[in-house]
Amino acid sequence: MELKCGQKVIRKDPVFRISPQIQNVPLNPEIHVDEDEDEDVQAERMRASSALTTSNVNENPVIIASCLHKVYAGQRKSCFSKRKKKIAARNISFCVKKGEVLGLLGPNGAGKSSSIRMIAGITKPTAGQSFLGQQGDGMVKFLGYCPQENVLWPTLTMKEHLEVYATVKGLQKEDAAIVISRLVNAFNLYEQLNVPVQKLASGTTRKLCFVLSILGNSPILLLDEPSTGIDPTGQQQIWQAIQAAVKNTEKSVLLTTHYLAEAEALCDRVAIMVSGRLRCIGSIQHLKRKFGKDYILELKVKEPSQVPLIHTEILNLFPQAAQQERFSSLLTFKLPIADVYPLSQAFYKLETVKHNFNLEEYSLSQCTLEKVSLPFDFLSSL
Repeated sequence: MELKCGQKVIRKDPVFRISPQIQNVPLNPEIHVDEDEDEDVQAERMRASSALTTSNVNENPVIIASCLHKVYAGQRKSCFSKRKKKIAARNISFCVKKGEVLGLLGPNGAGKSSSIRMIAGITKPTAGQSFLGQQGDGMVKFLGYCPQENVLWPTLTMKEHLEVYATVKGLQKEDAAIVISRLVNAFNLYEQLNVPVQKLASGTTRKLCFVLSILGNSPILLLDEPSTGIDPTGQQQIWQAIQAAVKNTEKSVLLTTHYLAEAEALCDRVAIMVSGRLRCIGSIQHLKRKFGKDYILELKVKEPSQVPLIHTEILNLFPQAAQQERFSSLLTFKLPIADVYPLSQAFYKLETVKHNFNLEEYSLSQCTLEKVSLPFDFLSSL
């Protein structure tokens, strides 16, 4: 928080206690816009830049990242060689408004955690700006942060962690006891309440980190892969807690995740990062329409002997259909959007096929978020 707010940082020197002033970070990095950069990414950069200068506090986004740039020195191969710089984030810009959940997706090393650490004030950006809270606050009073690593005291119990964080968040003792009891009950943590953290299972430890981040009803939540390593039941508990925290409130959430199901369940918008760059941003439905060029048709057949006839009929109705999978009683096709629209006609044709060939069932669905993200994941390997 000292780094974030530009205050003095006390060095760990036990004698001199030197406290130098933080040097200002350059506002504008060396911006290089790719020719193929997505138009939504460009628009988001302009939106973030404009939000930093606007005077309309009520309409201003709560979380702003404007041209964030992070370069690490890297390691030397030998004492005679130069350090090879590693660019973790390149000109990252996005905003999160009140009541919105923005998800950062991407493969390992894409720059998601580096971006969220700069926004949280944990690491200093090489260039660019980030902003939390309302204009003029000067400081974030209530910030919920769940880092990627479990930052806990190994010898303290779960209960002691909750009590310490409740005190830091400014809760009165009586109120803290009620809030802690509700959280412990919601996440089924009673049996581990008096166990030292070093003796907890890894999934329980991760769950504790998330609980600490939402303790105190923080209006801003920065969650860096909060459900990683947690069993499906625990993941559902976390998802429900995030949904409950945002529903009918003005909370803003920035979430990084590897789970596409988590992003689809929680996020109003998602941004996909690859090699430190923001490749696309928008609502899940928008990204599916823009990058998911195909629909998926699945047909479940009652009589396997009719599979060849059904295959021929589908190609007659949808000339550009491409068969994906074929089992004894299941056919899967990829249909271009041009063949599917208008949807009413597509379903009319499929109902005719179902009736004529006595299909058990069929489904026509949009491309999943996983299919949308696959090309971007491939870019990271180039």
